[in-house]
Amino acid sequence: MVRISIPTLPPGPLLPPNELTRLPPTLAAAHLADFLERGRGRTLVITGAGVSVDSGIRAYRGKDGHYANPNYKPILYHELVEDTPRGELFRKRYWARSFLGYPPVRDARPNPTHIYVAALQALGLAPNLITQNVDNLHPKAASLILSSLPPQTRPPAPPSILELHGTLAKVHCLKHHHAQSRDDFQAELAGLNPIWDGEAKESERTGRRPRTNPDGDVDLPGADFTSFVVPTCRICAEEGIKSSIVKPNVVFFGETLTPHVRDTSLSLVSSASQILVLGTSLATYSAFRLVKQAAESGKEVLMISLGPSRADKLAGVDKMERKAGDVLRTYLDEVVKTNSGPEVDAVKAVLDQGVVITPPDVEGHGGGVTSEKWEAVEWFRER
Repeated sequence: MVRISIPTLPPGPLLPPNELTRLPPTLAAAHLADFLERGRGRTLVITGAGVSVDSGIRAYRGKDGHYANPNYKPILYHELVEDTPRGELFRKRYWARSFLGYPPVRDARPNPTHIYVAALQALGLAPNLITQNVDNLHPKAASLILSSLPPQTRPPAPPSILELHGTLAKVHCLKHHHAQSRDDFQAELAGLNPIWDGEAKESERTGRRPRTNPDGDVDLPGADFTSFVVPTCRICAEEGIKSSIVKPNVVFFGETLTPHVRDTSLSLVSSASQILVLGTSLATYSAFRLVKQAAESGKEVLMISLGPSRADKLAGVDKMERKAGDVLRTYLDEVVKTNSGPEVDAVKAVLDQGVVITPPDVEGHGGGVTSEKWEAVEWFRER
């Protein structure tokens, strides 16, 4: 049997601040400016969960690199797709928890860093983006800038955003690959599980939501999921064929990337002149191998992120141990001040539209309801 484990960082001591980390903000922005100038419009950006923290979505790891919730046990891919009564229980657990965890992700708005990354794309400084995040916030930020452009200057296609690990905004069935929006499937779940739906609406009304992970899952210790109803594929049923298991369009632990996504990500790295890595520990190999490929091929890699990462000892990677958004904003302020054109005007119009929301229970703070409180909710245990 193959043992599947949650990605972790290699053990090692925390490194002292390096020369780049010690730069004052203006010089850090100047270093980024020089880096992007050398890229000549062919810089590839790779982002991770740290970029979405200011949108109220908790990262997997804290600033020390440790897993933020070591007791959290996600559903593994082989468990979700197992066509047995045991697999059915795993699906009930996943979809019940995700039913509660999806709305906070769905309703999240781009924070300043999402806006700044979209600005790099719109200005042609870093046209391609690979994100490990499944929260759909990078596309939302890109849409803000596109909508600010005069219609006659809008590009024929949206910016290039490859969602390496998929998106929570869509679901599909495994057997026939019928695609469905997550909002439609969420409505099906609500209709089939009115008690859960009522409590979910109450938690939304009061703001007392359970801790939500970046993948839209929540942890509910002690909850009984056996009565939760999970529908099979509605489209299959409408077409009169045997329905199959419905899965969100995200890559689960133990699941491999699709060949298309894998090949596209490798191609984007190959065609880039250099790599800018933002807000990630690169704990998952699917992302780390892209940075490793770039570094080993001699491409310049600049990483701006808080906390230890899997690439800290990788030759050819320069790292600023600081919040990426702060460096990007200082840099972009100078760019929009010294340049002109419709893209610059569009960036100026949205540069301050990012929201900042502290995620519940980040570094011990926040107003969200904890999983321990949810454990005490009677209807979870009784049903």
